[in-house]
Amino acid sequence: MKESYAQFILEETRKGYDQIAEDFSKTRNHPLEQLGNLFDNYLQKKDKVLDLGCGNGRYMESFLAKKVDYIGMDESRPLIEIAKKKYPKEQFIVGSALDLPFPGGDFDKVFSLAVLHHIPSRGLRQKFFAEIFRVLKPQGAMVLTVWDLRLSKMIKSRNWKRTAGFLKDQAKKLAGRSRLDFGDFFIPWRGGYRRFVHSFSLRELRGLAEGAGFKIIEAGISGKDSREGNLYIAAKKLQNQS
Repeated sequence: MKESYAQFILEETRKGYDQIAEDFSKTRNHPLEQLGNLFDNYLQKKDKVLDLGCGNGRYMESFLAKKVDYIGMDESRPLIEIAKKKYPKEQFIVGSALDLPFPGGDFDKVFSLAVLHHIPSRGLRQKFFAEIFRVLKPQGAMVLTVWDLRLSKMIKSRNWKRTAGFLKDQAKKLAGRSRLDFGDFFIPWRGGYRRFVHSFSLRELRGLAEGAGFKIIEAGISGKDSREGNLYIAAKKLQNQS
């Protein structure tokens, strides 16, 4: 994908979430129970944590339960405003995941839940991982999830709209009539807005993390039997890396 088109998709994604923020937030009132172990296993009391792509603060209660030093960040100002209203004592800021406004080695943990699949192009996804790596302390850890959008999963869950959208966009790519990369497609939202997403494999996620210098601690699939599952990885920044 050309960089100019990737930047266009990024901006359209931000604008889209700004437009649907109120409606979208109503569908994200509760954390996914299937991700609970990630908080239990990788958060410690007083960790300084960046919740990258925090949205409306959906997972705030999980962070509060661990008594961490929390910063939530998202590109969508309306979603950040919703999070601030819900949790006025917590710190939420607007910012880009590709240009994090923090010094190097600032965080013990970075959590990024259901964000990366909205980042177009391999080059920008590499930058995403590089920025997380930069702001982590040595021995710091990243916990990351993406939607499980593998074709087999969509068919098994009988999500026919997503399946049809995926197949349509892949066919356009094969026919040379699309500027998207393979695995990219658009998911419709109410009111005609379409969200860009990339369908990851665990192998692709691991490769991106390892390419940025991370050591994989754990990788897998959560919610295997649910309609909406997630792929996840947990990875560490080793002591001798900068």
